Amino acid sequence: MLPEIHRIHLQETNSTNNIAKSLLLQQEALGAQKGILLVTTDYQTAGRGQRGNSWEAERGKNLLFSLAVCPTHTPASQQFVLCELISVALCEVLSRYTDGIRIKWPNDIYHRDHKLSGILIEHDIEGTYIARTIIGIGLNVNQAHFASDAPNPISLCQVLGHEIDREALLTEICDTFAARYQEMLSATDSTQWAGALHQRYTTLLYRLGTPAPYRDAQGTFSAILRHVKPDGRLILEDESGRLRSYLFKEVTYIIQ
Repeated sequence: MLPEIHRIHLQETNSTNNIAKSLLLQQEALGAQKGILLVTTDYQTAGRGQRGNSWEAERGKNLLFSLAVCPTHTPASQQFVLCELISVALCEVLSRYTDGIRIKWPNDIYHRDHKLSGILIEHDIEGTYIARTIIGIGLNVNQAHFASDAPNPISLCQVLGHEIDREALLTEICDTFAARYQEMLSATDSTQWAGALHQRYTTLLYRLGTPAPYRDAQGTFSAILRHVKPDGRLILEDESGRLRSYLFKEVTYIIQ
């Protein structure tokens, strides 16, 4: 049986991640932290992206939500599994609508060379285990124009040429995430399950096996994305054949 999803909807809030974390802590205090907490909003006044960026989203046009869970038996050393889980779930759902859906490491969702969705994951660690995980998602659905200086946003509406039922899409995403999350919780061999998920994540990587430009602290270079380690490190092979390993924020994709 899938974990129960408890939904809270707000017409406007500063950040669904902030609200989700606050509510999750309240539920834990009441001993009611089981299942998945879903916080949705029509508009965020302080939506955050990776690297401290803001997230542009027209009121009532897109999906802005957070999924909060308490994977208390998951070691902190395996936290990248949750990044892979939500990234794969989103890819699987969006691929039902159009082709060309890929994961830009570590967890942006792209349609070809354009950003369709951003994910911000925040973990609370207690001891050596994950106490709670908040997954914030901004998904461009029906927005027709983007006013910010973000380099490459796109929406499903722009890709498909027509608007999408946001509630139906949200249900698909939540159900797919819940199914994969339940698999994680109930896996009799967690190592084997995580390995299969990692393989699926790898096959969905944007630029996998393709020469492309990147930038790190030493400058711009061309490399081929070979794979991602289970701990989340990106492995690139440069033109000299040297393998370069990067943690998040240590390398930037250059997108023309």
